[in-house]
Amino acid sequence: MAPSTSVPTAEQIAVPETLLKKRRTNEATREAKLAAAAEAKKARQAKRKVIFKRADEYVKEYVQQEKEEIRLKREARKTGDFYVEAQPKVYFVVRIKGISKIAPKPKKILQLLRLLQINNGVFIRVTKATTQMLNLVNPYITYGEVNLKAIRELVYKRGYAKVDGQRIPITDNSIIEKQLGKFGIICIEDLVHEIATCGPNFKQATSSLWPFKLSNPNGGWRPRKFIGYVEGGDTGNREKAMSNLVHQMV
Repeated sequence: MAPSTSVPTAEQIAVPETLLKKRRTNEATREAKLAAAAEAKKARQAKRKVIFKRADEYVKEYVQQEKEEIRLKREARKTGDFYVEAQPKVYFVVRIKGISKIAPKPKKILQLLRLLQINNGVFIRVTKATTQMLNLVNPYITYGEVNLKAIRELVYKRGYAKVDGQRIPITDNSIIEKQLGKFGIICIEDLVHEIATCGPNFKQATSSLWPFKLSNPNGGWRPRKFIGYVEGGDTGNREKAMSNLVHQMV
């Protein structure tokens, strides 16, 4: 029988060395993960500050615009002039009629506008070309200028992003940033502002959204739905009254 000894063998030494090496590797991995998590948290906090700052700036901008409009109206009244409001830059368009007996040209325009179903809605920039398109599909749509409240309601309550051809609910700002971050649009309020002001990236902003799927308005449509709005129906341009319709449909 070999005499007992307290001196470890080579095999006994090798096992703890292996364990120590593994422990060091695990510790390094853990530290790297903690560092990455800390950096990610720091980045999120910095981004949150940017988002809050932008939101505050947007509120100030909107309030200033309202004050300026009130001032101009008062000035016009004082001088006995008529206040002429600025022409709308953005329309919200809703399809209210189906495909029955629709001519090829209006059908094509509705497809270009992405109004494929009844109660689909989209934002469009007001130009000579888009105005002509709306005139051609006037019997199938209703449209008009919408206020900031209506835009926010649409985006927050019915907004879906188009991600790789999929309809994805906008549940947080990361979805917006992924789609539009390269255009400086990193949060929902950025998106709302871009639409409301018809900003330089309006096309990219609206194209990133799936057409809004709305409900029938509270109380339903008017009895003579398919005649012009100004004649007591629902089709065509309803100007600023469009905001009221949006509130009833979201």
